[in-house]
Amino acid sequence: MLAIDPAAHLARVRETSPLVHNITNHVAMNSMANVLLAIGASPAMVHAREEAAEFTALAGALTINIGTLSPHWVDAMEASALAAGETGRPWVLDPVAVGATRYRRETGARLLALSPDVIRGNASEIIALAGQAGGGRGVDSTDPAEAALDAARRLARQTDGVVAVTGEVDLVTDGRRVARLRGGHPLMPRVTTLGCALTGVVAAFLAGADDPFEATVAALACYAVAGELAGELANGPGSFAVAFLDALFHLEGEALTERARLEVDDAP
Repeated sequence: MLAIDPAAHLARVRETSPLVHNITNHVAMNSMANVLLAIGASPAMVHAREEAAEFTALAGALTINIGTLSPHWVDAMEASALAAGETGRPWVLDPVAVGATRYRRETGARLLALSPDVIRGNASEIIALAGQAGGGRGVDSTDPAEAALDAARRLARQTDGVVAVTGEVDLVTDGRRVARLRGGHPLMPRVTTLGCALTGVVAAFLAGADDPFEATVAALACYAVAGELAGELANGPGSFAVAFLDALFHLEGEALTERARLEVDDAP
């Protein structure tokens, strides 16, 4: 078993306030920006193919979310991913509904070939991205996270990166180590784009991190604890969304230490 301290990673994010460049979908922009601000990072949404790659070099990390694709955005995504590789900026791929259409499968494969540092998706998305037949209903997963573990390991080894499978129990692997995280709240899937916003939080934790696996686990742990805290106050999805932002903003080391429920296996 390995020890990971989410509080230390959160403190680093708040001290450095990394600029996170997000090429994300139309639906997610506002909530993603608010979540990143609440956690202590600095969000930017730059999508034009004429400037996206140049902006990536100015940022601490990049996220690419394929939720609302268009040809110009795909061009910007590929150029930005290439720029991230050339400048040493970590980047996170969010393969939203990647198995739903041929265009999404092709775009996912092209981005996967550019070796994202982290892939974050639900189980059905991870299974589809790995080229396996899986479930999925639009952006929703019909597979449990554990069902995607083998696919996640293969993707992690293929990209020499990290794969995070989010669900009732989150899984994170770098192809060797596997972390399982419990927490969150049943209302989280009832608030649109909270998963997309988590991709931005992962990127913020990656910026300047020594170990992408540990940084990803820490980001997911913070999100899960904030979800639990928000759920104690919320009466429904609307109040949960507000309480969740407040919980992220007020999240501190002691609460993380007491509430984070994660197990990490260091196994072949």
